[in-house]
Amino acid sequence: MISSVRGTAVHVDADSVVVEVGGVGLHVAVTPQVARTTHLGDTVLLHTTLIVREDALSLFGFETREELTVFGQLLGVTGVGPKSALGVLATLTVPQIADAVAADDDAPFRRVSGIGPKTAKLIVVQLAGKIAVTRPSGSGAVDAAASATVPAQVVQALVGLGWSERTAVDAVEAAASDAAEADRSSVPALLRLTLAALGPARKETVGG
Repeated sequence: MISSVRGTAVHVDADSVVVEVGGVGLHVAVTPQVARTTHLGDTVLLHTTLIVREDALSLFGFETREELTVFGQLLGVTGVGPKSALGVLATLTVPQIADAVAADDDAPFRRVSGIGPKTAKLIVVQLAGKIAVTRPSGSGAVDAAASATVPAQVVQALVGLGWSERTAVDAVEAAASDAAEADRSSVPALLRLTLAALGPARKETVGG
């Protein structure tokens, strides 16, 4: 098992890097975030796992051990393959995954390309109680916890304005998926974006 790779980046694509180790170039599948921050000539360290199949040997690499561990846990979920598991980690941070699982909230996983509603629910059910996260101390942890509640607060506000909860949840998820990180962590900003997408004509009357 190749558990880590340290070497020079000699090629970078949108979702992979080639790391030269001892004169051998290893093709490593990575998240877009890792690819964006890796430049030719950089010395990189990736925590890796080798997926062996009949027709291929595929190496997947991550910046942290936590990401590698969660990747392995995702692979244990029925219906989740390496590509989908990598997609989850490309879309959500480990704390966000842990928070969604702890809250029994499959909505964040449904935003991942290739993850359908049934598989999203299975991720929440099968990973319950399994993800351990090391959170930073101080304000960083507080900010992360606060940002996790932003979509719920926006949904509550929309329900108060007359939309049904289902419509509100779907609209907030859609707005958040296209929003910048700063807007996703701000209730007023995310609410403004969601309202712009819904439009005044989309309001629903609850209870007649």
